[in-house]
Amino acid sequence: MRILKLTEDTQKDILENLLKRSPNNYGEFEGRVNAIIEEVRTKRDEAIFAYTKQFDGADINADNILVTEDEIKEAYEQVDENLLSVIRKSLVNIKKYHEKQLPNSWFTTEDGVILGQKVTALETAGVYVPGGKAVYPSSVLMNVLPAKVAGVDRIVMCTPPGKDGKVYSSTLVAAKEAGVDEIYKVGGAQAIAAMAFGTESIPKVDKIVGPGNIYVALAKKAVFGYVSIDSIAGPSEILVLADETANPRYVAADLLSQAEHDEMASAILITTSQELAEKVSTEVDGFVAELSRKEIIQKSLDNYGYILAADTMDEAIATVNEIASEHMEIVTKDPFHVMTKIRNAGAIFIGEYSSEPLGDYFAGPNHVLPTNGTARFFSPLNVDDFLKKTSIISYSRPALEKIHQDIECFAENEGLTAHANSIRVRFEKED
Repeated sequence: MRILKLTEDTQKDILENLLKRSPNNYGEFEGRVNAIIEEVRTKRDEAIFAYTKQFDGADINADNILVTEDEIKEAYEQVDENLLSVIRKSLVNIKKYHEKQLPNSWFTTEDGVILGQKVTALETAGVYVPGGKAVYPSSVLMNVLPAKVAGVDRIVMCTPPGKDGKVYSSTLVAAKEAGVDEIYKVGGAQAIAAMAFGTESIPKVDKIVGPGNIYVALAKKAVFGYVSIDSIAGPSEILVLADETANPRYVAADLLSQAEHDEMASAILITTSQELAEKVSTEVDGFVAELSRKEIIQKSLDNYGYILAADTMDEAIATVNEIASEHMEIVTKDPFHVMTKIRNAGAIFIGEYSSEPLGDYFAGPNHVLPTNGTARFFSPLNVDDFLKKTSIISYSRPALEKIHQDIECFAENEGLTAHANSIRVRFEKED
């Protein structure tokens, strides 16, 4: 991996390079995505079936688009028992973590005034699960369980089928274990459009969550407003902050855990130790030579991999907060103290035994995280994403009487005389 001196210029150059990966910079795809969305919106199932044949090579129709119980049963027979056991263990951890996020409705009363907040789960949520190059049962759990914990009435899932018209067995098993109500065999931008507008077969949902390729990301962006979405996810990222106490072999392995996702993934080490920087670079070269996805990893490192040597820890921390990485590891002699200074990160992993894949698969916190610097203002997927908060207001006549002239004054100042009148008519006899 390249080793650079951390300066204002290198920081600026890296940030500009990373931002090139944002879905906002792929305008050439938007026309194609918008055409697919409009086709699905107007032609509904007909468009879904045609696009599934075109892109996935599968003959899907109204009779087989919904995954059946028999298909789910077959999936259970095909999935390794060890994997099923791990899925169930992970599910428990994820569910337990997200249950702690549940908020309560609340009410206050004082002198004839009742104010409050009513918390209500969304009625229907849609979960998108990619197919194609890789299988991600872990993402099924991470996207479905917060909705389940929130109390969403109906959870539907869309995922592309293979040419045989079937869905990956591990995907089906994870969905069943997590509590998905319906699974539809459709992928890509057409799946997002189907859940946003509804078709004869696929219901319209209130919110769409889940990762996908650039077509899926741009489709989610395009339908936002018709439905809610979680975020527009970009390529995966990891940033490791380390000092001379870090194990270079561990750090190198952790960097590559994200670089293997795809050619646009980013892996960055910021360290105050030049010696560590050099050792990590050497370890990275050794791992890349023997890992199965070496070509993808190497392209990722060539394009978006950096080792930055900082003069001070304060300088390193400032850069960490500027980059605002999706995943951030702290491997220093005082990691918990350093953690208090980190403002911007999707998830923070503390200590040398808290490697990033722990969060991907098992610990419990959600692995659906903000990317491309959006950790400056976005949070991980959580239970709140599947809840609405409704304000409650109730005034008695005596309570309103005390303040009605104040409201009328405010409304008239804004030129909204009907607003003022709505209050005034209740006390016109007294006036």
